[in-house]
Amino acid sequence: MISHTAALVRRAFGALVALALIGVGSVLLAAPAGADVPVGWSDPDPVDPLHTVLVLVGIPLILLVVITVLVYAPALVRGERLAPGAPAVENQWLGGPRRTTAELAAPDTDDSQAGGASARW
Repeated sequence: MISHTAALVRRAFGALVALALIGVGSVLLAAPAGADVPVGWSDPDPVDPLHTVLVLVGIPLILLVVITVLVYAPALVRGERLAPGAPAVENQWLGGPRRTTAELAAPDTDDSQAGGASARW
């Protein structure tokens, strides 16, 4: 029977071999990408690395901030607590009394419909 440690070592070794094979394969397949520009094609100007970083990193970050603000702004305006670990909203009643259920009318007689579900069809 193979111990747990031996199985873990075997899996790790297998993963490393697989990654090495993928790395070698990707290098061999990418060799044609290093070819010169074909005759008749234009030779484009080099791209500024700062511009590339701003486009590929800056724009997604700006979008992330805008979407985050659009999601959290309504809750912040309502005064809700957004901190992690905030207590769950219990007994939420949409359109009901704002403070407690004590504001509800209690049934005055046996025939009264006030006070909640009557459990009848």
